[in-house]
Amino acid sequence: MITKAQLRAARGLLGWSQERLAKSSQLGIATIKRMEGERGPLRSSAENVLKVQQAMEDAGIFFIEQNEDAGPGVRLKDPIRDN
Repeated sequence: MITKAQLRAARGLLGWSQERLAKSSQLGIATIKRMEGERGPLRSSAENVLKVQQAMEDAGIFFIEQNEDAGPGVRLKDPIRDN
């Protein structure tokens, strides 16, 4: 599952506000704020997390899972474009 830090980092790479992510994932702004809050995506349903992840991946984000050498992260698949 993606982390709250990954969500914030991905938004930063895309230059998206929480409002933009809410619109792109077809969720409410309160849901996005909860996902980026203290408890992170664990506070949301798996369906909502998948909607957010899919919206960001469609915009060019690649989520990197934690492994034995490094923690989780994000990167852009493509150069930044106006989404």
